[in-house]
Amino acid sequence: MAGQDTSAVAIFEHSPWVEERANARPSSGDRHADLMAVVHGASPDERLALICAHPELAGKAAIDRTLTSASAAEQASAGLDRLTPQEFERFHALNAAYRDKFGFPFIICVRLTDKAGILAAMKGRLQNDRETEITAAIAQIGEIVRLRLEDMQA
Repeated sequence: MAGQDTSAVAIFEHSPWVEERANARPSSGDRHADLMAVVHGASPDERLALICAHPELAGKAAIDRTLTSASAAEQASAGLDRLTPQEFERFHALNAAYRDKFGFPFIICVRLTDKAGILAAMKGRLQNDRETEITAAIAQIGEIVRLRLEDMQA
């Protein structure tokens, strides 16, 4: 992936600055590491903006179809596009509780789990403090990016 132009694909949700900064630096030969080095070197406000650029799971963007194509496919892979009314209400309540507590959306790499795993993670992570959740969200974004980069190589 070193040096490959990935701008046509949404690797980071609505955050082209990450790729732009990585492209402006010498490549280490590991695109994922280069991108995540930019994220980890970003200011706290920039990292928070990156987290906030992600949609809520099974949220409004999924209903009104404004998700990026990558997010829509990822959420569908976990069955989030086929929720029962009760499941939808549960996701909605947990999303609201999470956003109220932390001020940003819950982020998890949905391709590595399923609906039950996502719900369990949402409930469990609500017990964390804000800094722990910022760290968890960035780690999950890293997993999302890793899988998106792998898809580009396939």
